[in-house]
Amino acid sequence: MRFISEELESYSVAHSTRPLNVADELEQYTREHLPMSQMLIGKMEASLLSFLIKSIQAKRVLEIGTYTGYSALNMAQALPDEGEVITLDINPETTEVAKKYWTQAGVDKKITAIIKPAIDVLPDYAAESFDFIFIDADKKNYLNYFKEALRLVKATGIIVVDNVLWSGKVLKAAEDQDTQAIQELNDYIAQAGHITKTLLPIRDGLFLIKKN
Repeated sequence: MRFISEELESYSVAHSTRPLNVADELEQYTREHLPMSQMLIGKMEASLLSFLIKSIQAKRVLEIGTYTGYSALNMAQALPDEGEVITLDINPETTEVAKKYWTQAGVDKKITAIIKPAIDVLPDYAAESFDFIFIDADKKNYLNYFKEALRLVKATGIIVVDNVLWSGKVLKAAEDQDTQAIQELNDYIAQAGHITKTLLPIRDGLFLIKKN
């Protein structure tokens, strides 16, 4: 699904800080060779994640949902040499694709991939142990992931959640489990009083959240 015209997207990309060429190669490979390539974040989303990470001088990033590693590559590039991205996924095949391109980009030493269900791994991490958390995974667990992310993110940190507009399906009564899960998450975030949040209508919707 195209969210803005190709011309406007290209213009925006051309006027933004560009990632490594390897990121473009990974994006192209994913779109040409793998199913569900729409799961990739867009170039401008990747640019925003990198911008936020640099803005808060993040050193430790958690990603829930790796896919082929495009977002992890971009986030790792934004980190200092001692920075770390921990990325969680259950698909070893797509993670192997990711590792190949991370190595090619020279960011592999900054990224730790864990092939386990995130819902089982998250409780193992200490509270306030991450500067930045990006959630882009199975929608049915979005609210659970977000609650864990609130526990795990530092007071100065940021949480970003992708796909919160869900191709506009959030505007109607939910007809499927994923839409219902996203609506529940959005309502929970909107009503929570202990956080500052903004929902950006960028591509498929990004929620930005930080603790008060």
